[in-house]
Amino acid sequence: MDVALRLVTEDDAEELTALLLRSREHLRPWEPTRDDAFFTVDVQRELITGSIDQHADGTALPLVISAGGQLVGRVTVNGIVRGALQSAFLGYWVDVEHCGRGVATAAVGAAARIAFGELGLHRLQADTLLHNTASQRVLARNGFTRIGTAPRYLKIDGRWQDCHLHQLLDEPEGQPTR
Repeated sequence: MDVALRLVTEDDAEELTALLLRSREHLRPWEPTRDDAFFTVDVQRELITGSIDQHADGTALPLVISAGGQLVGRVTVNGIVRGALQSAFLGYWVDVEHCGRGVATAAVGAAARIAFGELGLHRLQADTLLHNTASQRVLARNGFTRIGTAPRYLKIDGRWQDCHLHQLLDEPEGQPTR
């Protein structure tokens, strides 16, 4: 399946809302608690506008994932820190009907290439709940390594949960830094 990334636009709000509504129960265990308003076009448009503003400020790269020419999810490089750190966090989700097809793996790989190439970052961090083995496999397939476990790290599905922390560095393993 041909997977591609591009910057999100406000025009994506309706289609992303439809995907989120369809995938609501599938995503619920992996996301913060969302009220009904979150699943409306107006709120999605507001969130997209905010992410576009963060992109303009250089603190985020908000992307949509397409597969076979249709929108199927989001991947975002966010919390970009420059200076000596040159690091960011990576987050993503894929529509329930496209899970298990390699879409997330391809999207994460493409986002990492953009982060290390176009953005010039040195490090990406991605965090998973301890029992999110599917996401852990996506990260491992893209060369992320587990660097630790953070207790009660994120409030997901209404409660503080432990997370595995993963990182990917822009350097061949075992090679000196640039």
